[in-house]
Amino acid sequence: MSGLKLFHATDSSVTEVVPRLADVEADVQGLVEAHMEAMLGVQFLASEYVIDCADGGRIDSLGLDENGAPVVVEYKRGTDAGVINQGLYYMSWLMAHKDAFRHLVRDRLGVSAASQVLWSAPRLICVAGDFTRYDAHAVREHRRSIDLVRYRFFGKDLIGLETVASVTGRTPAVRRVRRGAAGLPPVRGQGGALAELAEAVDEVLLGLGDGVSRVQRKQYRAYQRLRNFACVCPPQKTKLLVYLKADPKEVDLVPGFTRDVTGLGHHGTGDLEVQLRSERDVERAVDLFRASYAAA
Repeated sequence: MSGLKLFHATDSSVTEVVPRLADVEADVQGLVEAHMEAMLGVQFLASEYVIDCADGGRIDSLGLDENGAPVVVEYKRGTDAGVINQGLYYMSWLMAHKDAFRHLVRDRLGVSAASQVLWSAPRLICVAGDFTRYDAHAVREHRRSIDLVRYRFFGKDLIGLETVASVTGRTPAVRRVRRGAAGLPPVRGQGGALAELAEAVDEVLLGLGDGVSRVQRKQYRAYQRLRNFACVCPPQKTKLLVYLKADPKEVDLVPGFTRDVTGLGHHGTGDLEVQLRSERDVERAVDLFRASYAAA
């Protein structure tokens, strides 16, 4: 379970600190949709999306995460045993109607984003007042990536989110990645040293805590809780680049080891670049990895 993350919805001061549930489900949905990228690391695409099927239905929210994976978000004011099954029903519809989702992405984010949707890693995020132990067990029995997120309101302008359970989908692509350990190709002339370094980084990042999932893209590999906290690029000639969500302004930057890349283009997400050339560098970077993990 992750720590409680608090988000300001407005700039007004907090006058009440007693945690409470929303008055109605729509209050939760409206607030999350308005700040979805900051809260969930997901670009908002559509609200109350009507699906074309015999039984009908509306997907509460549709989005695209930081790695281009499609995301279904379902909300419940309190505890509702049906939220997971409802979300999985909508996800199944989505995977059977990929063209409809691509058209939505193209209309909202452009042709390039629509052409790069990561269909191997679709996600379901359930945001509710609470979940039972049966819910946490149920998500582990499915072959999809599912996040159970508990919310609480504090006063009028503060919402807290806490990940109760996070399960990575067991797709064929993920199994291939795991068999290949770090999955990054060795660099010629380096005797596979950088590939071994990538394996060491992979082991450290996956071992930071519960609920870490790994998403493979052509240009990088992302490590995420609810949001990305690290992105590892394929090895260069002499180094491995890792991008973290740690704030560069709070880090003592060391030339040749850490760099502020805020506003600079690079693969993956994160404003702090870490350059790794040896296992000693990995040891030096562990505290930065932990800080980024904690912030995700």
